[in-house]
Amino acid sequence: MAESKTHPERHLVHRIGWLRAAVLGANDGIVSTASLIVGVAAAASSKSEVLLAGLAGLVAGAMSMAAGEYVSVSSQADTESADLARERAELESDPIFEHRELATIYRKRGLDQATADEVARQLMAHDALGAHARDELSITQITTARPVQAAFTSAATFTSGAALPLLAAWLSPVGHKMIVAVAVASLLFLALLGAIGARAGNAPIMRALVRGAFWGAFAMAVTAAIGALVGTSV
Repeated sequence: MAESKTHPERHLVHRIGWLRAAVLGANDGIVSTASLIVGVAAAASSKSEVLLAGLAGLVAGAMSMAAGEYVSVSSQADTESADLARERAELESDPIFEHRELATIYRKRGLDQATADEVARQLMAHDALGAHARDELSITQITTARPVQAAFTSAATFTSGAALPLLAAWLSPVGHKMIVAVAVASLLFLALLGAIGARAGNAPIMRALVRGAFWGAFAMAVTAAIGALVGTSV
């Protein structure tokens, strides 16, 4: 009998939670801060005013990202907790119905009646709430809401992303040269971020690279145009 061979499987779906928050935070940090700097610089402000605006945008953005992520993910966590509490009560009050409900789910996935009933019975004997949370409510270890983790990740990555265009502005003379330097540097940072995020998730790199650079360029162009109009009118 031939010896069976095993092969390693490198699934990366477990990274979804922190990877989404990290990419969102860093991308938002680069785009919003670069757009703010470009818009203020286009209004012909002094370098100190541009840097002050960029620093204020960094701090405000990081706090906003942290608060927003914490509140939104906490809402998800509250909903999950409520659903689990309801499911726990239903399991205690009517376990026979809950068994039939779980078996029905497995039959819809392709199991025959007898197998579905047996699988539901064994899984409920092992961890009834876990089985229903996973297969009925689609709550798993991967998708479980983690508000504090999401808040810290978003704040830290926003700060890291925002620091890059701020550094480019600090190293550049004020005016059109600063606008060009910040825009070019930010587009490079966005492209690099897209490549890193795609690599971490084992996704197509070029698509993520082009997507990030395109929307970053669009945001900076709109903000620069508004800044130029405001600067001219003032």
